[in-house]
Amino acid sequence: MTNHTTNADKADDGQTVSAARAGWTNTSVMIQRFGILIALLILCVLLTFANEYFLTPRNIVNVLRQTSINGILAIGMTFVILTRGIDLSVGSVVALAGAVAASFATTSATQGVYGTPYPAVIAIAVGMAVGMAAGGISGVLVARYRVPAFVATLGMLSAARGLTLIYTTGRPIPALTDSFRWIGTGDVAGVPLPVIIFALVFLVSWYVLTNTRFGRRVYAAGGNPHAATVSGINVTRINIAVFVISGGLAGLAGMILAARTGSALPQAGVAYELDAIAAVVIGGTSLLGGVGTVTGTLIGALLIGVVNNGLDLMGVESYYQQVIKGILIVAAVLLDQSRNRRA
Repeated sequence: MTNHTTNADKADDGQTVSAARAGWTNTSVMIQRFGILIALLILCVLLTFANEYFLTPRNIVNVLRQTSINGILAIGMTFVILTRGIDLSVGSVVALAGAVAASFATTSATQGVYGTPYPAVIAIAVGMAVGMAAGGISGVLVARYRVPAFVATLGMLSAARGLTLIYTTGRPIPALTDSFRWIGTGDVAGVPLPVIIFALVFLVSWYVLTNTRFGRRVYAAGGNPHAATVSGINVTRINIAVFVISGGLAGLAGMILAARTGSALPQAGVAYELDAIAAVVIGGTSLLGGVGTVTGTLIGALLIGVVNNGLDLMGVESYYQQVIKGILIVAAVLLDQSRNRRA
């Protein structure tokens, strides 16, 4: 009788341990899946109590407007990182595309091209073309000539910045037309147009990655390039395409930035690539490729925007903000490595 009771107790203990392990596993999965969203919500609550102006409608709109440019860049970066790449050139492409587009939409007699100002749609098309061309060059170097993405895009970073300085002769391009500036300063039903553009970019990118053959091939090319090639996927073409997407979105972000400030500055976009990479990594996209979502990137961009805004409201200097963002990036990479080891 005693042995029977003991065996029953052991069985109960085993079931308790199994239940505890299952509970811990479920909690761990929940943290991995929703941890960044929980962190964003907690941060918003803390800042609400820390500063009375944080949760005001005006400040929320300001956060979304400030986040829109980095968010657009980060979505383009997500495509690249999903294929095991990196794009360090987006900040310089922001400046180059913004400057070229602005030169088609300025009333300046010295900084415009022949026949300026052109309609805003032409200026925007030119800016997008410049961004996509820059991304395409990086993509060809990486995909066809096997240049490491870090090296190829670092070279593009320098080349695009130099081209911007040559094109603008080191001077801002001012006096942009109202129709061009509308993409950075306009609003629809009280919602800033940059926020609407960011939302549209997110929705289109989400649909592409989750509901199209191209999206599935992006994940396949990043998850296992050899297996993707064997299965008939043109990995080279996919790798070029994601860099073209990243460059095009960098061009779009550059035009929005120029439109917001009223002039295209040759030094625009400096270190923007760091915030974009931070948003992607914090959002859960793996640097090893094949894992990640633009939804995570959206939350990561919002988290960085909220951090920047909260620190500004509390009077924290920008130098400390850089330190905090650096810590966030390292923490996100450590978390990513921890997930990969468990997998």
